Amino acid sequence: MISSKTSTLYLSPPRSDLWLVVGLRVLAAFAVALLTIIIWCLLSDAWNVFAEVGVARLAMDDDWHPTENRFGLAPMAIASVASAVGSVVVAAPMGVGAAIWCRFHSGPRVSRAFRQMLALFAGVPSVIFGFWGLTTLVPLIARTHPPGASLLAGSLVLAMMILPTIALTSHSALEAVPSSYLAAGHALGLRHGTIVVRVALVAARHGILVGVILSLGRALGETMAMLMVSGNVVQVPSSVYDSVRSLASNIALEMAYAAGIHRSALYACGLALIAVVALTTVLSDRILHAR
Repeated sequence: MISSKTSTLYLSPPRSDLWLVVGLRVLAAFAVALLTIIIWCLLSDAWNVFAEVGVARLAMDDDWHPTENRFGLAPMAIASVASAVGSVVVAAPMGVGAAIWCRFHSGPRVSRAFRQMLALFAGVPSVIFGFWGLTTLVPLIARTHPPGASLLAGSLVLAMMILPTIALTSHSALEAVPSSYLAAGHALGLRHGTIVVRVALVAARHGILVGVILSLGRALGETMAMLMVSGNVVQVPSSVYDSVRSLASNIALEMAYAAGIHRSALYACGLALIAVVALTTVLSDRILHAR
């Protein structure tokens, strides 16, 4: 009995492509080696704080006071994840909606101009978003919930930064849906909106999810914009109006003058940030390959 599951068949490359295959393997190995070296360097530099303070205290302490040898990473890790998830919650519906409009409800010229504008928007430096958030968004929030620099401000600024990525990747995923799927929907007498929601979005869901995951990774590692608008207070937020500090912002703020075990703790921040991104990648990979 032949199994319904297909297996990947490995074919040896022709001799003419052998050097190309070897070169690609070398580049892939170099990428893995580079990541391994980065993690090893962070781990070796963070070893002092692991040995003196302990991993448990680093993970469980709820405050950050380097002069008292208190290096709690949990509040900043929670703030990093909360701001990134909040930005995705805000940006994903708008990005997917913009992609649907661009793909199914606009003319070719308008669609092309809109995508070019999104590409330009995606290339704006993060410090510009942070500057806009500091001078416009933070004072606006401060009118009702001072001081304004908060988790909400950080999430909204991050949402603006990742919106173009989600919109462009979602458009590419929708554009890759075979036209026969859409034609079959029309042949069945389905409405245009039903075809978009029940056919196109379902067929493109993995590509859309990949774009969301890429955007989440960028939001988790964003430094300058979060540093400018989040308030930089090490605490577990009890509401979206509380000031917070992310792991990346903490490294940028204190690396210039840190020394000794304090500097080692900042390397531990880097390891924690990599761990959060790796966990997000693993979870997203499971979602993508779920049946």
